[in-house]
Amino acid sequence: MFNKHDLTRNEYMLTGRFAKCGYDWWWHSFTAINEETGEEKPFFVEFFMCNPALAEEAPVLGQLPANQASGKRPSYLMIKAGCWGKDHRQIHRFIPLTEVFVREKAPFGVRAGDCFVSDRELRGKVSMTEEEAAHPEYMCDAGTMEWNLRMDKRIAFNVGYGAGRFFRAIKAFEMYWHAEGMKTAYRGTVILDGVRYRVTPENCYGYADKNWGSGFTSPWIWLSSNDMVSNLTHRKLENSVFDIGGGRPKVFFVPLERQLLSAFWYEGKEYEFNFSKFWTGTKTGFACRETEEEIVWRVVQESRKAIMKIEVHCKKCDMLLVNYEAPDGSKRHNRLWNGGNGTGRVCLYEKVNGKKKLVDDISISHIGCEYGEYD
Repeated sequence: MFNKHDLTRNEYMLTGRFAKCGYDWWWHSFTAINEETGEEKPFFVEFFMCNPALAEEAPVLGQLPANQASGKRPSYLMIKAGCWGKDHRQIHRFIPLTEVFVREKAPFGVRAGDCFVSDRELRGKVSMTEEEAAHPEYMCDAGTMEWNLRMDKRIAFNVGYGAGRFFRAIKAFEMYWHAEGMKTAYRGTVILDGVRYRVTPENCYGYADKNWGSGFTSPWIWLSSNDMVSNLTHRKLENSVFDIGGGRPKVFFVPLERQLLSAFWYEGKEYEFNFSKFWTGTKTGFACRETEEEIVWRVVQESRKAIMKIEVHCKKCDMLLVNYEAPDGSKRHNRLWNGGNGTGRVCLYEKVNGKKKLVDDISISHIGCEYGEYD
């Protein structure tokens, strides 16, 4: 059963060798409504911790030329917040880990000044001037954003034993993933450059997950949405969500073949396509491409019981090139496309007596999406 909440997987993970060469992040994305105009805007907030054992009194920025020259690795809490759409941006705030309080065991909590995140609360503020954002070591855009939100993580994607206690303890994987809230209801407010937005459970299409490890994956794929309408019945699917992620995982530094993990919660029924559960016979094919105007994802996954086919499009003018540096100080992802308002279509089939039977043909919107490969 993948829809099993497990707060221990949302704990602080920067122990052992990950303390000196590791990252741990908690990601949140949702849609909000402009209180004056009624216009929708998709937002994101992330708490990203890096190399706590190397903490200094000030944030250590890995892209700073002096640190690059000396091989000094980054160390900080980076709060990444921003929006997608016509004025898309990512705004960073760096805080030294000497000033960060972490509740390491479940339920987790991270507090730094006026910023806080847990499984139920998300609040904080970021601000960057044009002059500051011109410094490449900040890897971000100018702007000001603040938020105060409550969360209800309603449906989880527990990927199984690969992120279980044993494999976490031995640091087997280069990059781990857990989606405690692949469907999350947010409530509260966001203020972007002085404009106030309202966030409600009914139309936030919220998502929350976390990643941790010592490096990233290439290719890097992520697709998720809970805004789904059946093309067969024209009914909105109120209790459905899908989540797809992966690329090319590494186990003990050895890369595996290109693989994706995914879950589809369809009106209360589970469909999982998980290569790590070998007994399910999961097979995956995917292709991503960049055109002049958009990014396109095509994924086909098949298990012994079901088949899922999905195609997603997102306009590049609504996306941003999201920036991260790895714990070793390198920055190999420089075209990592990231969006929050993709659209697409998914067809879900069950296998019955050796034949495929259409469960539903679905239009999807407000899709969180990501694609990038190393330079």
